[in-house]
Amino acid sequence: MKNLFLAISLAFYNFSFSQVIFGNTTGTVPAGQKNSVLLEFATGQNKGIILPYVRTVPSGSGLVEGTLILDATNATKAKIKYYNGVTSAESPDGWMDLSNGNTADITTAMGIQPTSAVVTEESAAKVIIGTDTTSAEGVLVLESDTKAMVLPMVNSTDDVPDPAPGMLVYINKSGAKRLALFNGGGWTFWKP
Repeated sequence: MKNLFLAISLAFYNFSFSQVIFGNTTGTVPAGQKNSVLLEFATGQNKGIILPYVRTVPSGSGLVEGTLILDATNATKAKIKYYNGVTSAESPDGWMDLSNGNTADITTAMGIQPTSAVVTEESAAKVIIGTDTTSAEGVLVLESDTKAMVLPMVNSTDDVPDPAPGMLVYINKSGAKRLALFNGGGWTFWKP
């Protein structure tokens, strides 16, 4: 009975304080600081996260600030967008253009994406990291008030051999630390 209790306690401890690391078991965050991380990536991989391609820009009550997409409503004018929930002349629907007005023709990439005629979307399907449930819509939902995701890091976007439309990385280079987003035609850069 004592061993069973110990095994259950260890399993609960590991589940409660664990995180997800893609690429290896080490990640990029120093060991003593991992308690504030939900999701991180291996160092030196020169890869990034690819955002969901959408043919219809999401709207409605389930939409949460912080949502990122590759807007492919017009595949010849694709843009990366961020939902900030604030309507303005630049973003009348609350979606902010992170491609700085630059567009990309991703017709070829969209040609290999499934369509609704081929795939029936399961609208409630999602991966949630940080809790068991969420009211937020999305493919990958990070749900925590105290933990964050550490983006894949590169020294330069030139190090990414073949970026896909919708890719995002963090440039972790002295004097050039910034978020880089690839819309399929070129990179845009955002710094704090």
